[in-house]
Amino acid sequence: MGLFSFTQEIAIDLGTANTIIIYNDKIVVDEPSVVALDKRTDRLIAIGEKARQMQGKENEGIRTVRPLRDGVIADFYAAELMIRGMIKMIPTKNHLFSPTLKMVVCIPSGSTEVEIRAVRDSSEHAGGREVYMIYEPMAAAIGIGIDVEAPNGCMIVDIGGGTTEIAVISLGGIVSNKSIRIAGDDLTLDIVEYMGRMHNIKVGERTAELIKINVGAALTDLEDAPEDYIVHGPNRMTALPMQVPVSYQEIAHCLEKSISKIEAAILSALEQTPPELYADIVQRGIYLAGGGALLRGLDKRLTDKLNIQFHIAEDPLRAVARGTGIALKNVDKFSFLIR
Repeated sequence: MGLFSFTQEIAIDLGTANTIIIYNDKIVVDEPSVVALDKRTDRLIAIGEKARQMQGKENEGIRTVRPLRDGVIADFYAAELMIRGMIKMIPTKNHLFSPTLKMVVCIPSGSTEVEIRAVRDSSEHAGGREVYMIYEPMAAAIGIGIDVEAPNGCMIVDIGGGTTEIAVISLGGIVSNKSIRIAGDDLTLDIVEYMGRMHNIKVGERTAELIKINVGAALTDLEDAPEDYIVHGPNRMTALPMQVPVSYQEIAHCLEKSISKIEAAILSALEQTPPELYADIVQRGIYLAGGGALLRGLDKRLTDKLNIQFHIAEDPLRAVARGTGIALKNVDKFSFLIR
Protein backbone atom coordinates (compact mmCIF):
# COMPACT_ATOMS: atom_id res chain seq x y z
CA MET A 1 0.00 0.00 0.00
CA GLY A 2 3.05 2.25 0.27
CA LEU A 3 2.46 3.25 -3.34
CA PHE A 4 -0.83 4.93 -2.59
CA SER A 5 -0.35 6.42 0.84
CA PHE A 6 0.66 10.03 1.02
CA THR A 7 0.49 12.53 3.81
CA GLN A 8 -1.34 15.80 3.62
CA GLU A 9 -0.08 18.41 6.08
CA ILE A 10 -2.57 21.00 7.26
CA ALA A 11 -2.66 23.67 9.96
CA ILE A 12 -6.02 24.52 11.51
CA ASP A 13 -6.89 27.61 13.50
CA LEU A 14 -10.06 26.32 15.11
CA GLY A 15 -11.74 29.52 16.26
CA THR A 16 -15.01 30.29 18.00
CA ALA A 17 -15.93 32.72 15.21
CA ASN A 18 -13.85 31.60 12.20
CA THR A 19 -11.91 28.52 11.21
CA ILE A 20 -8.88 28.92 8.96
CA ILE A 21 -7.00 26.08 7.28
CA ILE A 22 -3.52 26.43 5.82
CA TYR A 23 -2.26 23.94 3.26
CA ASN A 24 0.98 24.31 1.27
CA ASP A 25 1.71 27.64 3.01
CA LYS A 26 -1.52 29.14 1.67
CA ILE A 27 -4.79 29.91 3.39
CA VAL A 28 -7.17 27.60 1.53
CA VAL A 29 -10.21 27.77 3.83
CA ASP A 30 -11.39 30.78 5.83
CA GLU A 31 -14.98 30.23 6.92
CA PRO A 32 -17.23 31.08 9.87
CA SER A 33 -17.34 28.29 12.48
CA VAL A 34 -21.00 27.45 11.93
CA VAL A 35 -22.76 24.30 10.74
CA ALA A 36 -26.40 23.84 9.73
CA LEU A 37 -27.96 20.48 10.56
CA ASP A 38 -31.24 18.76 9.76
CA LYS A 39 -33.21 18.76 13.02
CA ARG A 40 -34.67 15.31 12.55
CA THR A 41 -31.75 13.32 11.19
CA ASP A 42 -28.78 15.49 12.32
CA ARG A 43 -27.52 15.32 8.74
CA LEU A 44 -25.15 18.10 7.65
CA ILE A 45 -26.88 20.66 5.41
CA ALA A 46 -24.36 23.47 5.16
CA ILE A 47 -21.09 24.59 6.61
CA GLY A 48 -19.18 27.86 6.98
CA GLU A 49 -20.48 30.94 5.16
CA LYS A 50 -23.57 29.15 3.79
CA ALA A 51 -24.53 28.05 7.31
CA ARG A 52 -23.86 31.53 8.70
CA GLN A 53 -26.32 33.02 6.20
CA MET A 54 -28.96 30.69 7.64
CA GLN A 55 -28.23 31.81 11.22
CA GLY A 56 -31.25 33.40 12.87
CA LYS A 57 -33.38 32.57 9.79
CA GLU A 58 -33.92 28.83 10.30
CA ASN A 59 -37.24 27.05 9.74
CA GLU A 60 -38.38 24.20 11.97
CA GLY A 61 -36.42 21.61 9.98
CA ILE A 62 -33.01 23.26 10.33
CA ARG A 63 -30.83 24.18 13.27
CA THR A 64 -27.58 26.13 13.06
CA VAL A 65 -24.88 25.30 15.56
CA ARG A 66 -21.66 27.00 16.53
CA PRO A 67 -19.63 23.98 17.66
CA LEU A 68 -17.18 26.08 19.67
CA ARG A 69 -18.10 28.25 22.62
CA ASP A 70 -15.51 30.24 24.59
CA GLY A 71 -12.76 28.82 22.42
CA VAL A 72 -13.48 25.19 23.32
CA ILE A 73 -15.59 22.49 21.72
CA ALA A 74 -19.14 22.66 23.09
CA ASP A 75 -20.79 20.33 20.56
CA PHE A 76 -18.54 17.37 19.83
CA TYR A 77 -20.64 15.93 16.96
CA ALA A 78 -20.99 19.28 15.15
CA ALA A 79 -17.28 20.06 15.62
CA GLU A 80 -16.28 16.79 13.99
CA LEU A 81 -18.63 17.40 11.05
CA MET A 82 -17.28 20.92 10.68
CA ILE A 83 -13.59 19.89 10.71
CA ARG A 84 -14.28 17.06 8.27
CA GLY A 85 -16.34 19.29 5.97
CA MET A 86 -13.73 22.05 5.95
CA ILE A 87 -10.91 19.59 5.21
CA LYS A 88 -12.96 18.49 2.16
CA MET A 89 -12.99 22.13 0.97
CA ILE A 90 -9.20 22.05 0.51
CA PRO A 91 -8.55 22.17 -3.24
CA THR A 92 -6.40 19.08 -3.89
CA LYS A 93 -5.84 16.91 -6.91
CA ASN A 94 -8.16 13.97 -7.18
CA HIS A 95 -6.82 11.01 -5.29
CA LEU A 96 -8.29 7.56 -5.26
CA PHE A 97 -7.31 7.06 -1.64
CA SER A 98 -7.97 9.49 1.16
CA PRO A 99 -4.68 10.86 2.46
CA THR A 100 -3.33 10.46 5.96
CA LEU A 101 -3.47 13.82 7.64
CA LYS A 102 -0.77 15.46 9.72
CA MET A 103 -2.33 18.39 11.58
CA VAL A 104 -1.36 21.20 13.87
CA VAL A 105 -4.40 22.62 15.64
CA CYS A 106 -4.35 25.63 17.95
CA ILE A 107 -6.12 25.71 21.31
CA PRO A 108 -6.70 28.36 24.03
CA SER A 109 -3.88 28.59 26.58
CA GLY A 110 -6.34 28.09 29.44
CA SER A 111 -7.58 24.73 28.09
CA THR A 112 -8.10 21.92 30.60
CA GLU A 113 -6.96 18.35 29.93
CA VAL A 114 -10.54 17.43 28.99
CA GLU A 115 -10.81 20.29 26.50
CA ILE A 116 -7.46 19.40 24.90
CA ARG A 117 -8.66 15.80 24.65
CA ALA A 118 -11.88 16.93 22.92
CA VAL A 119 -9.91 18.80 20.24
CA ARG A 120 -7.57 15.83 19.73
CA ASP A 121 -10.47 13.35 19.47
CA SER A 122 -12.40 15.56 17.04
CA SER A 123 -9.31 15.97 14.86
CA GLU A 124 -8.56 12.25 14.88
CA HIS A 125 -12.18 11.37 14.03
CA ALA A 126 -11.97 13.82 11.12
CA GLY A 127 -9.02 11.86 9.71
CA GLY A 128 -5.95 13.16 11.54
CA ARG A 129 -3.23 10.53 11.88
CA GLU A 130 -0.67 12.76 13.57
CA VAL A 131 -2.22 15.57 15.59
CA TYR A 132 -0.11 18.26 17.26
CA MET A 133 -1.46 21.16 19.25
CA ILE A 134 -0.17 24.65 19.89
CA TYR A 135 -1.41 27.31 22.28
CA GLU A 136 -3.05 30.28 20.57
CA PRO A 137 -0.85 33.09 21.99
CA MET A 138 2.23 31.09 21.00
CA ALA A 139 0.87 30.69 17.45
CA ALA A 140 0.00 34.41 17.34
CA ALA A 141 3.55 35.35 18.39
CA ILE A 142 5.06 33.14 15.68
CA GLY A 143 2.57 34.55 13.13
CA ILE A 144 3.52 38.13 14.02
CA GLY A 145 7.15 37.23 13.32
CA ILE A 146 8.57 37.16 16.85
CA ASP A 147 11.43 34.77 17.59
CA VAL A 148 9.70 32.86 20.39
CA GLU A 149 12.80 30.81 21.25
CA ALA A 150 14.96 33.89 21.97
CA PRO A 151 15.78 34.73 25.60
CA ASN A 152 13.66 37.88 25.42
CA GLY A 153 10.21 38.46 26.84
CA CYS A 154 7.33 39.37 24.56
CA MET A 155 3.67 39.78 25.43
CA ILE A 156 0.73 38.88 23.20
CA VAL A 157 -2.91 39.78 23.72
CA ASP A 158 -5.07 37.71 21.37
CA ILE A 159 -8.72 38.83 21.47
CA GLY A 160 -10.69 36.19 19.61
CA GLY A 161 -14.40 35.37 19.42
CA GLY A 162 -14.70 33.31 22.60
CA THR A 163 -11.58 33.99 24.66
CA THR A 164 -8.98 36.66 25.21
CA GLU A 165 -5.57 35.05 25.57
CA ILE A 166 -2.83 37.02 27.28
CA ALA A 167 0.62 35.46 27.47
CA VAL A 168 4.21 36.36 28.19
CA ILE A 169 6.51 34.23 26.06
CA SER A 170 10.24 33.59 26.45
CA LEU A 171 12.63 30.76 25.46
CA GLY A 172 9.94 28.87 23.55
CA GLY A 173 7.55 28.65 26.48
CA ILE A 174 4.71 30.54 28.11
CA VAL A 175 5.97 32.19 31.30
CA SER A 176 2.71 33.65 32.55
CA ASN A 177 -0.67 33.49 30.93
CA LYS A 178 -4.22 34.54 31.52
CA SER A 179 -7.16 33.28 29.50
CA ILE A 180 -10.46 35.04 30.10
CA ARG A 181 -13.76 34.20 28.52
CA ILE A 182 -14.55 37.76 27.55
CA ALA A 183 -13.99 38.46 23.87
CA GLY A 184 -15.77 39.29 20.60
CA ASP A 185 -18.93 37.30 21.36
CA ASP A 186 -19.40 39.12 24.67
CA LEU A 187 -19.02 42.49 22.97
CA THR A 188 -21.71 41.42 20.49
CA LEU A 189 -24.06 40.41 23.32
CA ASP A 190 -23.39 43.74 25.07
CA ILE A 191 -24.61 45.48 21.91
CA VAL A 192 -27.76 43.28 21.68
CA GLU A 193 -28.61 44.11 25.29
CA TYR A 194 -27.80 47.82 24.92
CA MET A 195 -29.93 48.27 21.78
CA GLY A 196 -32.90 46.70 23.59
CA ARG A 197 -32.42 48.75 26.74
CA MET A 198 -31.63 52.16 25.23
CA HIS A 199 -33.46 52.13 21.91
CA ASN A 200 -36.19 49.60 22.59
CA ILE A 201 -35.26 47.77 19.40
CA LYS A 202 -34.79 44.02 19.01
CA VAL A 203 -31.60 43.02 17.20
CA GLY A 204 -30.12 39.57 16.59
CA GLU A 205 -26.50 38.53 16.96
CA ARG A 206 -25.74 39.03 13.27
CA THR A 207 -27.02 42.63 13.31
CA ALA A 208 -25.09 43.32 16.52
CA GLU A 209 -21.96 41.94 14.84
CA LEU A 210 -22.49 44.38 11.93
CA ILE A 211 -22.92 47.27 14.38
CA LYS A 212 -19.64 46.24 16.05
CA ILE A 213 -17.80 46.07 12.70
CA ASN A 214 -19.19 49.40 11.43
CA VAL A 215 -19.16 51.60 14.54
CA GLY A 216 -17.44 49.54 17.26
CA ALA A 217 -14.95 51.60 19.26
CA ALA A 218 -13.04 51.52 22.53
CA LEU A 219 -12.78 55.31 22.84
CA THR A 220 -15.47 58.00 22.77
CA ASP A 221 -13.11 60.37 20.98
CA LEU A 222 -11.65 59.09 17.71
CA GLU A 223 -9.66 60.99 15.10
CA ASP A 224 -11.14 59.34 12.02
CA ALA A 225 -14.64 58.71 13.31
CA PRO A 226 -16.92 56.34 11.39
CA GLU A 227 -20.34 57.55 10.24
CA ASP A 228 -23.43 56.55 12.20
CA TYR A 229 -24.78 53.11 11.33
CA ILE A 230 -28.51 52.75 10.64
CA VAL A 231 -30.12 49.76 12.34
CA HIS A 232 -33.50 48.37 11.26
CA GLY A 233 -35.58 46.16 13.52
CA PRO A 234 -38.88 45.72 15.41
CA ASN A 235 -39.85 47.79 18.44
CA ARG A 236 -39.74 45.59 21.55
CA MET A 237 -43.13 46.80 22.79
CA THR A 238 -45.22 47.33 19.66
CA ALA A 239 -43.37 45.10 17.15
CA LEU A 240 -43.62 47.96 14.61
CA PRO A 241 -40.57 48.58 12.40
CA MET A 242 -37.96 51.03 13.67
CA GLN A 243 -34.90 52.71 12.20
CA VAL A 244 -32.22 53.81 14.66
CA PRO A 245 -28.93 55.58 13.88
CA VAL A 246 -26.12 54.36 16.17
CA SER A 247 -22.95 56.37 16.77
CA TYR A 248 -19.53 55.03 17.73
CA GLN A 249 -19.62 57.03 21.02
CA GLU A 250 -22.70 55.05 22.12
CA ILE A 251 -21.04 51.74 21.32
CA ALA A 252 -17.86 52.81 23.16
CA HIS A 253 -19.99 53.45 26.28
CA CYS A 254 -21.81 50.16 25.81
CA LEU A 255 -18.56 48.13 25.53
CA GLU A 256 -16.85 49.97 28.42
CA LYS A 257 -17.46 47.23 31.00
CA SER A 258 -16.13 44.33 28.93
CA ILE A 259 -13.07 46.27 27.74
CA SER A 260 -12.27 47.20 31.36
CA LYS A 261 -12.26 43.48 32.21
CA ILE A 262 -9.78 42.83 29.39
CA GLU A 263 -7.62 45.71 30.73
CA ALA A 264 -7.70 44.21 34.23
CA ALA A 265 -6.65 40.81 32.86
CA ILE A 266 -3.67 42.34 31.02
CA LEU A 267 -2.62 44.09 34.24
CA SER A 268 -2.94 40.87 36.19
CA ALA A 269 -0.73 39.01 33.65
CA LEU A 270 1.85 41.82 33.91
CA GLU A 271 1.83 41.50 37.72
CA GLN A 272 2.86 37.83 37.42
CA THR A 273 5.70 38.62 34.99
CA PRO A 274 9.29 38.29 36.29
CA PRO A 275 11.02 41.72 36.38
CA GLU A 276 13.66 40.88 33.73
CA LEU A 277 10.95 39.97 31.22
CA TYR A 278 8.84 42.95 32.30
CA ALA A 279 11.69 45.24 31.22
CA ASP A 280 11.79 43.54 27.79
CA ILE A 281 8.04 43.99 27.39
CA VAL A 282 8.14 47.70 28.26
CA GLN A 283 10.92 48.14 25.71
CA ARG A 284 9.32 46.15 22.89
CA GLY A 285 5.67 46.90 23.55
CA ILE A 286 2.71 44.53 23.65
CA TYR A 287 1.21 42.98 20.50
CA LEU A 288 -2.54 42.77 19.82
CA ALA A 289 -3.88 39.99 17.61
CA GLY A 290 -7.27 38.44 16.88
CA GLY A 291 -10.44 40.09 15.56
CA GLY A 292 -10.79 42.18 18.73
CA ALA A 293 -7.59 44.05 17.84
CA LEU A 294 -9.57 45.70 15.02
CA LEU A 295 -11.80 47.56 17.51
CA ARG A 296 -11.23 51.26 16.79
CA GLY A 297 -9.03 53.04 19.32
CA LEU A 298 -8.31 49.94 21.43
CA ASP A 299 -4.52 50.16 21.03
CA LYS A 300 -4.53 53.85 21.96
CA ARG A 301 -6.76 53.27 24.97
CA LEU A 302 -4.54 50.46 26.30
CA THR A 303 -1.34 52.43 25.62
CA ASP A 304 -2.67 55.42 27.60
CA LYS A 305 -3.92 53.24 30.42
CA LEU A 306 -0.86 51.02 30.94
CA ASN A 307 1.95 53.31 29.74
CA ILE A 308 3.29 50.54 27.50
CA GLN A 309 3.11 50.85 23.72
CA PHE A 310 0.54 48.50 22.11
CA HIS A 311 1.09 47.41 18.49
CA ILE A 312 -1.61 45.88 16.30
CA ALA A 313 -0.30 42.87 14.36
CA GLU A 314 -0.60 43.13 10.60
CA ASP A 315 -3.71 41.22 9.50
CA PRO A 316 -4.56 40.42 13.15
CA LEU A 317 -7.40 38.08 12.16
CA ARG A 318 -4.97 35.66 10.57
CA ALA A 319 -1.93 36.01 12.85
CA VAL A 320 -2.78 32.83 14.78
CA ALA A 321 -3.39 30.87 11.57
CA ARG A 322 -0.09 32.04 10.07
CA GLY A 323 1.76 30.99 13.22
CA THR A 324 0.07 27.58 13.16
CA GLY A 325 1.20 27.18 9.54
CA ILE A 326 4.82 27.99 10.48
CA ALA A 327 4.62 25.54 13.41
CA LEU A 328 3.48 22.84 10.97
CA LYS A 329 6.70 23.24 8.98
CA ASN A 330 8.80 23.11 12.17
CA VAL A 331 7.06 20.24 13.94
CA ASP A 332 10.39 18.52 14.67
CA LYS A 333 12.11 21.72 15.75
CA PHE A 334 9.53 23.33 18.06
CA SER A 335 9.61 21.62 21.44
CA PHE A 336 6.50 23.43 22.74
CA LEU A 337 4.04 21.58 20.49
CA ILE A 338 1.73 19.23 22.40
CA ARG A 339 1.43 15.71 21.10
